[in-house]
Amino acid sequence: MPQAAPTTHLLYLHGFRSSPMSMKAQKMAQWVSQNHPQVHWWCPQLPPSPQAAMDLLRQGTADWPWAQTAVIGSSLGGFYAQCFASATGCRAVLLNPAVQPARDLAQHVGLQQAWHDPSQSFYFQPEYVEQLAKLQTTLQPTAPETFAILAKGDEVLRWQEMLSHLPHARIKLLPGSDHALSDFDLHRADILDFLNLA
Repeated sequence: MPQAAPTTHLLYLHGFRSSPMSMKAQKMAQWVSQNHPQVHWWCPQLPPSPQAAMDLLRQGTADWPWAQTAVIGSSLGGFYAQCFASATGCRAVLLNPAVQPARDLAQHVGLQQAWHDPSQSFYFQPEYVEQLAKLQTTLQPTAPETFAILAKGDEVLRWQEMLSHLPHARIKLLPGSDHALSDFDLHRADILDFLNLA
């Protein structure tokens, strides 16, 4: 199989209550800037509304070359990454992705504190759950080229469920670790290799 084109445009999508200040986003930004400064990097602060988040991504990447674009998403950002990849055909790296976000986040309707800045808060509206359910219907049955890192030690999401929802993905199943992938440094080489940035 011929190797995919090198990634020239890289999108990173953080999870629920998270931000571009997340450990994984910061590490990826650093790795890219130090070793591949020519790569166009974008890690936006996603709005609470799933529909607004997807609109932001569509607008911000409208002129990107999909064959050389990749998206990395963690947790809820992993779900958004699947939606984005389904719509564009670009490659996707999923880090403990949410696979049933409408079901899981229905219990989080209400006021939420931002993870990296507790002084910041937002209200997760009931219609956001409906937006997530609608987005789920846009996922293509055969996903674009996808690499998923799943942790059996994830304390938030069930690895078995994540695995069952990604039948076409290349999977790296970790025997332990956690939802945040605190051992993220150990997976850098695999991610960069998948993105053809090694």
